[in-house]
Amino acid sequence: MIPVLVLDAWALLALLQGEKPAATHVKRRLEQAFRNEVQLLISIINLGEVVYRVGKVKGEAEAWETLQQMRQLPLTVLPATEEAVMAAVTFKIRHAISYADAFAAAATQDREATLLTGDPELLRLADQIRIERLRRESAP
Repeated sequence: MIPVLVLDAWALLALLQGEKPAATHVKRRLEQAFRNEVQLLISIINLGEVVYRVGKVKGEAEAWETLQQMRQLPLTVLPATEEAVMAAVTFKIRHAISYADAFAAAATQDREATLLTGDPELLRLADQIRIERLRRESAP
């Protein structure tokens, strides 16, 4: 059985922005997924957050182009089913995290996966879910 990793928006944004060493780590995981050595998952909510954040900074056209680029990656996009929403709500109720982050945490827990993130809010959940920490050069 191959390892299952969930990516949050932080991980993809680090890749898009070339933030090392996080971007290098995410790229390596994507290469492994292309070789079917790992399975990469992302919630549609987190993917939407990436597109939204690119659009706010670089404009709507760049946002949609980014979405098309993301669709070429070996990512399985998880839908926002009622079950997924309620699992995210449970995380949001119990923890001081964003709503989008709650989807990443819930998907990780539900799939008994490992979350690939450098988001400080999510890193605080290391006692609840498995986390593979990404770092920025300026991060301690």
